[in-house]
Amino acid sequence: MSEISTRLTYLRERQGWTKTRVAQVLGMSLQKYANYEYGRREPDLETIAKIASLYDVSADYLLGRKAPEKHEVDLAKDPEVLLYNGHKVSPDDMDIIRAILERHED
Repeated sequence: MSEISTRLTYLRERQGWTKTRVAQVLGMSLQKYANYEYGRREPDLETIAKIASLYDVSADYLLGRKAPEKHEVDLAKDPEVLLYNGHKVSPDDMDIIRAILERHED
């Protein structure tokens, strides 16, 4: 089985859903969806996006890519590293984030 087929099966079973239900939600035949889980076919990019949205996971996760390594960043020294939906966090929002983090320091 491919990584994507393994993850599709895992995600579906975690939700307690049938292949039929997933196929209906995605707007495709049961046979087509089942072939993805059996590793006989690979979904196209549009389908990968729909599946990722359905399960609230990234396309990278579905494709079996590892998450990038996490790096520690000192926000006091480099506040420009924060992004939300691809946009830099505003200075006002950064002040709110700092206040929240300061309240939760150990």
